[in-house]
Amino acid sequence: MKDKEQFFLKIYNLGILKFGHFTLKSGMNSPIYIDLRPIASRPDLLIKLSDLLLNEVPPHTFELICGVPYAALPIATALSLRSNIPLIIKRKENKGYGTKKMIEGIYKKGQKCLIIEDVITSGDSLLKTVIDLEKEGLIIKNILSILDREQGGIENIKNKGFKIRSLFRIGEVLKILEKKNLLKEKEIHIIKFFLQKKYIKNIQKKRISYEEKKEKIYHPIGKKLIEIALKKKTNLIFSADLIYSKKILELVNLIGDKICGLKLHVDIISDFSFSFINFLKKISLKKKFLLFEDRKFCDVGTTNYLQLHHGIHKISSWADVITVHVLAGSKSIENLNIPSNIGLITISEMSSYGRLSDDNYIRKALNISLKNSKVIGTVAQRKVDNRLLLFTPGIHFSDSIKNYKGNSYIHPNQAFIKKNCDFIIVGKAIYQSDNPKIVAENYRKAGWIAYENSF
Repeated sequence: MKDKEQFFLKIYNLGILKFGHFTLKSGMNSPIYIDLRPIASRPDLLIKLSDLLLNEVPPHTFELICGVPYAALPIATALSLRSNIPLIIKRKENKGYGTKKMIEGIYKKGQKCLIIEDVITSGDSLLKTVIDLEKEGLIIKNILSILDREQGGIENIKNKGFKIRSLFRIGEVLKILEKKNLLKEKEIHIIKFFLQKKYIKNIQKKRISYEEKKEKIYHPIGKKLIEIALKKKTNLIFSADLIYSKKILELVNLIGDKICGLKLHVDIISDFSFSFINFLKKISLKKKFLLFEDRKFCDVGTTNYLQLHHGIHKISSWADVITVHVLAGSKSIENLNIPSNIGLITISEMSSYGRLSDDNYIRKALNISLKNSKVIGTVAQRKVDNRLLLFTPGIHFSDSIKNYKGNSYIHPNQAFIKKNCDFIIVGKAIYQSDNPKIVAENYRKAGWIAYENSF
């Protein structure tokens, strides 16, 4: 402890603690600002910091090191040199040219990566780094931060299922500075008062229940889907990516009691007919589930309208829910002229490796989703606003098909506990199984238990 205390006093003399009125990266207003970047100008302190960090996490527990951009990058670099463990670099955003990679460096899927953060407040930027690294197939076992502001960030990260340690806590360093008479009485009062307020950003709150979410969802189809889920105790949507109507009807008759929604791609059905749709509607009414047409409309408004209402499929005449991309902008879905008994699901973030959507695009897509009254939810790989239902595809119990034809897969527990999703979408795990009814029940049960355990 004495070693750590002496180190902190040295970096304090660099002016890392400032008083005033600051807006932090998390959006929080704060009377104090902690800036550890001056340490980068002191190689001796970077070396000492690396040694202290290595005492917290043994080097044999990770194969790569990554710093949260950009303040933690010099620290991660020093730690890499000190431990002789490779460094990878996470970009804040796609640079738009060259390789267009978000992660730079040499790595392979399945490697364990240690993440370094400088100061943790809400944990938002840290979680974004975690998401991008996991998309690349890397495993996050340990996270280290230099200083914890004790404002909910550590708890937020731990609630997502990650191990995280901090070298210093703000309360701990306050005692060190008090003991050395390095703070004015007014400054001590400001810090203590601020910490006592426990001003924690809403994102750190645990997920809300279906009952609570139903009050925030205004569209009748969104409410109906939640009602079905609660009544049947299922958040499972079956993705019937099959090309023959007879096979789809057989499967739906078998597993209709286990699901709250059936997702179709009608344009792949070789023998599509409206007699098939009529049979499907009867089964959906009897077994109480909604019909999702996963058309992913992605054109200008006029074309989207024609594809929805016309053609041989006449999707608007039978679908309860349709999916749409918003790549063409908000206007592309504003004038679809759909009745109130059809809800929209936007595609904000797909589950495929190499997807082109970056954080900036995803934020814009979510913003469009929130502003359109027809939208009931979105497909994404992260937590979203509680006014949207979150649908998570790529669900599978097995880790052996993590990159099947460019798609990544996750367990139901990850979907609910780490991503706070509301509905899971399962396809080939069910329709390729020898006993779809039993497998569907296994996913129904796992999804419901994961939802209940996510509080």
